[in-house]
Amino acid sequence: MTTHGSAAARHDAGRMSPPPGCPAHAAGAGPMPLSGPRFHTEPASLYREMRHAYGPVVPVSLPGDVPAWLVIGYREMMQVTGDPALFPRDSGLWNQWETLPEDWPLRPMVNVPQPSVYYTVGAEHQRHLRMLEPALEGVSPFELRRHTEQLADRLIDAFCAGGQADLTADFARPLPALVLGRILGFSDPQALELVRLMAAFTDGGPDALAAHQRFGAMMSQLLATKRERPGADVTSRMLASPIEFTDQEYILDLMSLTAAGHIPTSDWIGNSIRLMLTDDRFSASLGGGRHSVAEAMNEVLWEDTPTQILAGRWASRDCQLGGCRISAGDMLLLGLAAANGDPDVHDATNERSGGMRNGNSAHFSFSHGEFQCPFPAQEIAEVIARTAIEVLLDRLPDIDLDVPAETLVRRPSAFLRGMTVLPVRFSPTPAAGG
Repeated sequence: MTTHGSAAARHDAGRMSPPPGCPAHAAGAGPMPLSGPRFHTEPASLYREMRHAYGPVVPVSLPGDVPAWLVIGYREMMQVTGDPALFPRDSGLWNQWETLPEDWPLRPMVNVPQPSVYYTVGAEHQRHLRMLEPALEGVSPFELRRHTEQLADRLIDAFCAGGQADLTADFARPLPALVLGRILGFSDPQALELVRLMAAFTDGGPDALAAHQRFGAMMSQLLATKRERPGADVTSRMLASPIEFTDQEYILDLMSLTAAGHIPTSDWIGNSIRLMLTDDRFSASLGGGRHSVAEAMNEVLWEDTPTQILAGRWASRDCQLGGCRISAGDMLLLGLAAANGDPDVHDATNERSGGMRNGNSAHFSFSHGEFQCPFPAQEIAEVIARTAIEVLLDRLPDIDLDVPAETLVRRPSAFLRGMTVLPVRFSPTPAAGG
């Protein structure tokens, strides 16, 4: 694949024989723009159309007509995420760097690797994991639940007397950052500052760069504090590891843990609450019961996963995948949500007719393979999300949507899926703290 010409020409050259009966392939359909409202208004039907038109691997164009491949087949996703030699997470291999303008909007998402757990590969990635995983495993699930209950109660106390709230802004968005702040070693006021900063740089507004710099400065200060006065927290356990790291590596790992843990957990809470308020299968939980909270959370990871598309992998050599010729250096985007809905693996219609997925957790919401979300981090996110929802339903058992379900708005992104707002109403109640 060359770096010249249109994205359509590049992908047409890499496409193998079309699947039988595929009208879009027969007509020579070009790459799919990875933008537009349907990615956040009706992604399931859009992915079905893409699968019918292109098969399990879709040629897509990113902003500026930059070519990439979107993997939407379950089996192909297993192949890509399970073969780090052929499909490493090494953006330095990308064959498009020389063509990209400096202000390309997605450049930070696929930038040249940094020395953090999120960007390193091979032995260096494993070195970071050997330091981080024990530090995360040291988080007591009982302490974590206690922190989450206390902070959830505090947030609910701020709005419970009014009978109305926006559960995105007032609850789901701040809570994970507050809990993560505590287990990392920040004070509660400092954790509130983390909430503000992460909202600023994830929204990409005019103060995004300054917020990101302040975010890094806070991690640097935390590192200095815990080196001088260690405690029973993740940062102190990272510093106690026998593996040596530079301050920059510690800071980047702390930034990665916090940002990667906050946004998906926040959206997991919001998407699960939305499902429980709009789907009859989970109505029993709204009477104060807890038995279907876990089922609702698992259903969200299958049908409404917070991370829809993940960047990325890069082919280390020419190969074939899902009927396409992939050239060395091509970018592959992981279509986690689309792969979860692949009808070749499971029939979502039949599953819904039977009620739940009965604990089936073979989804891609935490990715898969060597670069998947570390298991201790998955457990921390699940405890925070489940405790948050249980506390909310205990405190506000008659909660209901305050707007028609069809008017709810999602984050305008093909990559992330969360509620922009989640207006609810309930019977006013006194604050738990008096």
